[in-house]
Amino acid sequence: MRMGLVTVWLTLLLSSVGALFWYNDWVYQLPTPIPAHYKLVSLGTKINLPEKFLSKNEKPVFLHFYNPECACSRFNKRHFQSLVKQYGKDVDFRVVVLTDKKYTVEYIQDKIGLEIPVSFDQSVANTVGVYSTPQAALIDQSQKLYYRGNYNASRYCTEEKSAYARIALAGLLKDQSLPMLSARAMKSYGCTIPVCKN
Repeated sequence: MRMGLVTVWLTLLLSSVGALFWYNDWVYQLPTPIPAHYKLVSLGTKINLPEKFLSKNEKPVFLHFYNPECACSRFNKRHFQSLVKQYGKDVDFRVVVLTDKKYTVEYIQDKIGLEIPVSFDQSVANTVGVYSTPQAALIDQSQKLYYRGNYNASRYCTEEKSAYARIALAGLLKDQSLPMLSARAMKSYGCTIPVCKN
């Protein structure tokens, strides 16, 4: 009798964990709802970044929109680190924190595992048309929006074929126009800002 109850309990527990995992994965596949006040910023638009965001060496600027409470931002950590490691000599990377909570620069740098500039200026998200985290925006040397969108189609950023941010970085550094990317690259997936609801 006791063994039967344990078996039923374990089956129920494992089923619940599986259902929760499936539900979270399904939610991740849904695009982030577009805010009512959202204003689209088209690729090629001249971006007037605050002075502190501009590259002193006239390099492209890569903006990493991040929220420490966003699970998708946490899943993206290693992928973002690999981009900084691969392209950090040619591109200036910046982190833009989008949250309603207060954090220090040191805390964010520790969370992402990188000592790169961090800003809490949420107006930059509107400037480039970002409304979820994690998102990437790549500004070219002439301060035009070259790419804005997702890092990868995979939740854990493991799909090489859909490494959208990496593809954009490679294309810009070769002076190419943005390669054709799937619609998923430009549609926002992840957490709403400034409060993570997804």
